Amino acid sequence: MTKKAKPGKSPGGGTREPAAAATSREAAPGAAAKREKAGRAVPKEQEKQEKKQKKRAKEEKRERREQEEKRAAKAPKSRTKAAPDEQPLDFARAWVEFPDPADEEQVFRCDLTWLTSRWNCIFGSGCQGIQAGRADDGCCTLGAHFSDEEDQERVAGHVARLTPDIWQHHAVGTASPDAWVQEDENDGELQTRRHQGSCIFQNRPGFPGGAGCSLHILALREGREPLETKPDVCWQLPVRRTYDWIERPDDTKVLQISIGEYDRRGWGPGGHDLHWWCTSATSAHGAGDPVYVSYRPELIELMGKEGYDRLAELCEQRLASQLPLVAPHPADARPAHA
Repeated sequence: MTKKAKPGKSPGGGTREPAAAATSREAAPGAAAKREKAGRAVPKEQEKQEKKQKKRAKEEKRERREQEEKRAAKAPKSRTKAAPDEQPLDFARAWVEFPDPADEEQVFRCDLTWLTSRWNCIFGSGCQGIQAGRADDGCCTLGAHFSDEEDQERVAGHVARLTPDIWQHHAVGTASPDAWVQEDENDGELQTRRHQGSCIFQNRPGFPGGAGCSLHILALREGREPLETKPDVCWQLPVRRTYDWIERPDDTKVLQISIGEYDRRGWGPGGHDLHWWCTSATSAHGAGDPVYVSYRPELIELMGKEGYDRLAELCEQRLASQLPLVAPHPADARPAHA
């Protein structure tokens, strides 16, 4: 049995506290020799702590490697060639780092190349879908994995308000209290149920209530942002948020929150087997507004209002700088004078 690609489960909302990931700290070259020369030998207790940190870092690295090997072993062996309009995964990017205005123990690291790109969702308007022959599914073919129990409970509250006129599979999804969820066949984790080859909440083309996600349609009908009604991973895509605890040379630690592009790699090893993925596709880079503007509600939820406002300032400064931009997104259209 092969493991299907699925988006990684990043926490939804900007206020949740992630588990700290221990990191090792490299000593500056010659530092030990200088301390000995000055007669300040490293205390034994400090040496023991450094050894423990190194050992812990090695153990974590080994565990990550084993997990990656297990995922790779379950992933399909054949690699699907990327669609013709997709750009390569690796290219120059412009990143910016700034302290979180709302929390001095956090810093944001943001991909300006992605956030100032002209990507936009083209579901139903040229989207080729992640599975060959199922373009109408978009990225919903595999269903959505919940980031945690709170995510599932939140979505359940909105599912209870769905009606047959906006949810095509209402009868199937409400046959029992948990009829709209299922366990992942590989890891046993809960996800939205797959029905007739796609997420149970996806209305098919021609449905009177509208094609696409019924939870998305519910939000628009009620005047809400779709991020309120949809699973975390659904509204966050294609923005990716990750966390890293960084140890600084002065023995202080800071939580680095990275905001960037959710490319094929974000799906895990199986991401390379997707039929098509939009973030690097030229056909999905024709929006009038850059991502940091079109995804304002989502970014505020991920970063907080103060963090987003600072990001917006930096994005505006980048776009206002003298053209051509350094490290533009390769899927964006080139300026006429370029």
